[in-house]
Amino acid sequence: MRFHSRKWVKPEDLNPNGTLFGGRLLAWIDEEAALYTVVQLENPKIVTKYISEINFMSSAKQGDIVEVGMQVTKFGTSSITLKCEARNKMTRETILTVENIIMVNLGDDGKPKPHGKTRIEFVKDRISNS
Repeated sequence: MRFHSRKWVKPEDLNPNGTLFGGRLLAWIDEEAALYTVVQLENPKIVTKYISEINFMSSAKQGDIVEVGMQVTKFGTSSITLKCEARNKMTRETILTVENIIMVNLGDDGKPKPHGKTRIEFVKDRISNS
């Protein structure tokens, strides 16, 4: 799994228990999944279709650095399925896992559109092949 983004847990990210609010972490994950998918499918028009069970395994506190990792598990016709892990950057302790996040590629009409992708592509490879 590749970890692409990092977030610093700030006071406004905390719940009444003084730990990272789960909803904030889920928003970070949804944003990272969207950004990852936009880059992979080369289309800014994507939506989140499905997020499976979320397994909270540990917490984070103010000052911790949380990193979010994504891994493609499947390319559909108009979708991409991702697996996610959020972990503490310093301790490497897993904070949560999500087994399936399905993102859908959209056309100009806002309806699902085939993306034609079958494998992970890295931007550096796209540039060197041009």
